[in-house]
Amino acid sequence: MLYPLKFKPILKEKIWGGRRLGEKLGKRLPAGRAVGESWELSGLDGNRSVVRNGPLKGNDLEELIEVYMGELVGDRVYERFGLQFPLLIKYLDVQQPLSVQVHPNDDLAAERHGSYGKTEMWYVVDCGPDAALRVGFDGPVTREQYAEHVERGTLPELLAKARVHPGDTFFVPAGTVHTIEGSVLIAEIQQASDITYRIYDWDRVGPDGRKRELQTDLAANAIDFASGTSFDVTAAPERNRFVTLKKCPYFTTNLLLLDGRIERNHVGRDSFAVYMMLDGRMTLSWDKGTETVDRGETVLLPACIEEIGLEGRGKLLEIYID
Repeated sequence: MLYPLKFKPILKEKIWGGRRLGEKLGKRLPAGRAVGESWELSGLDGNRSVVRNGPLKGNDLEELIEVYMGELVGDRVYERFGLQFPLLIKYLDVQQPLSVQVHPNDDLAAERHGSYGKTEMWYVVDCGPDAALRVGFDGPVTREQYAEHVERGTLPELLAKARVHPGDTFFVPAGTVHTIEGSVLIAEIQQASDITYRIYDWDRVGPDGRKRELQTDLAANAIDFASGTSFDVTAAPERNRFVTLKKCPYFTTNLLLLDGRIERNHVGRDSFAVYMMLDGRMTLSWDKGTETVDRGETVLLPACIEEIGLEGRGKLLEIYID
């Protein structure tokens, strides 16, 4: 019997990370370490999420898909992705500037790495007064202009800068140059890929005392210089109503301000759903039981559970594949 599944967070130390994943989201962090990422749900090789609740405790995500197939992820999703879970769900704690970077699209990632590309979106959970996102170029940029700024180490000057506040949401398609600055806690939804081309890294050094490696040559052919996308997809939450933040070929993400109890119908969707509890607490109920979800927890709802109740108070994200 399948049921709403919780997984052990996979914590990643990062040079730009901090301690807020523990302070704000209740993650158990290793003492004295700068932790930048909590992978909530991952099927990537070497980083497969392991169940931590119920009878399936100890099984990893790929094992579950192999056994339950469409019952878990949806028949349509299984036919398309097989044993590969199609999304990577994370929290990021950025306390120093992220490297200026870009991710390849599906075609380039398949050609170079045998992987999916990396389109992603960010929801700002919490941030300091200095928080800013740089996403895309601030106006038309030629390849020649880009190359000149890379050579001079002034690439951030070309990027559009947006001061952000809790609740701000940005969509970052593959091929978009971007970085994060200031103190920012982010919920990230992305394709199942961990391919990043680092272009500029603020001249800092890694733990070994050397400057971190750049991939400027690989990045040059990955950048979409013609992108006209509106990256800011922020929408105000509504009480007991799901508000769509972004719908794209890779995922749909909705925002809910829960206050009391609502019913949610996934009949005919033919996809798993993921719930990220950003704050507060809720109880998920279905015909066979209940599961409590606390602030900072993420739960995977199998596709075979099509009708659920959500009861409690707080803010959450809902993610699925249309």
